[in-house]
Amino acid sequence: MNPRLMAGPWITDLERKYVADALTEESWYDKRYYYVEKFEKEFALYHDRKHALMTPNCTQAIHLLLLSLGIKEGDEVIVPECTWTSSAAPVTYCKATPIFCDILRDSWCVNPEEVRNNITAKTKAIIAVDLYGNMANMEELEKISKEFNIPLIEDSAEALGSVYRGKRAGKFGVGSVFSFHSTKTITTGEGGMLLLDDEKLYKRAKFLRDLGRDEKRSYWILETGPKYMPDNLRASLGYAQFLRLKELVDKKRWIFEKFKEKLSEIKGLQFNVDNNDVYNSVWATSIVWDDSYGFDAEYVAKKLGEVNLPARHFFYPLSSMPGYSHYKTGSMEKNPVAYDISSRGLTLPCALVLKEEDIDEYANALIKIFKNE
Repeated sequence: MNPRLMAGPWITDLERKYVADALTEESWYDKRYYYVEKFEKEFALYHDRKHALMTPNCTQAIHLLLLSLGIKEGDEVIVPECTWTSSAAPVTYCKATPIFCDILRDSWCVNPEEVRNNITAKTKAIIAVDLYGNMANMEELEKISKEFNIPLIEDSAEALGSVYRGKRAGKFGVGSVFSFHSTKTITTGEGGMLLLDDEKLYKRAKFLRDLGRDEKRSYWILETGPKYMPDNLRASLGYAQFLRLKELVDKKRWIFEKFKEKLSEIKGLQFNVDNNDVYNSVWATSIVWDDSYGFDAEYVAKKLGEVNLPARHFFYPLSSMPGYSHYKTGSMEKNPVAYDISSRGLTLPCALVLKEEDIDEYANALIKIFKNE
């Protein structure tokens, strides 16, 4: 299997058609934000949200929401211990403190009871991450949010198309965010989206997204805000991909089902959650194996490398990495489940152009490793 097939998009003539249209003179002048606005409107409608704001990437979407909520130095924001850095880094941009919270063994998402245990007088937001397309226990998290009057943010970067008890990922909390990175289910190369319902919060975020400028007075800055404006070219690609969302999610689920089928002889493997409560869009099929095997993710990655196959470790605990170690808000002792799951987890190839023979090759290599052949 070609290592480049670890992750990546599926581009067709439809996307090429829309991007070509965005390159026309009319799109640079009279229709400068045509695809941005069209993409935002239909993306919000699909998720039963009132408003959407496209951003250059998902990290900036989270930062924009935190700024709009007034998160500042001295505040604390609860985030899952196991997630990509983009869920937590924006907290540090606000000079606030990320409080790393343990996860659940079944969903790999933040543990609501641990969220409750980490709340202090300084807690100003809770970020729940829909990891690998799995869904957090949103009902319980929304109860906690309401009880303590702390905004809940849903990081749905990896869950476009997932559904939790009849509601789409991205419908929960005061706001939600999505990623359109080149590795995600739909792509704009880089890109993100912020979804909101509250009118006041939406207007605040929209104002801050474009440098805090006065809409009526040219070049007049009312507040110094970031420059997180999207562009029509990337939006045209994203919109075309969005029109194919069902097809893309179906392919992701096909990859998921094929891996489950071909790895069925390996006992003690846990896959992404997909059950009566959660319809999983499976951004990336991931596995966690029983600790009775006696080896960790680094060992499996090394063995795969020996046969020239790519490997991606399960997300590392954020507090284990140098960039976050000085916060002292997470550790193996504080968040043992996150450290344990991460040590025995691997993310499998998820490129949307994968063929069955690619999955066969990868699955056969894993079977040999787990059977110690």
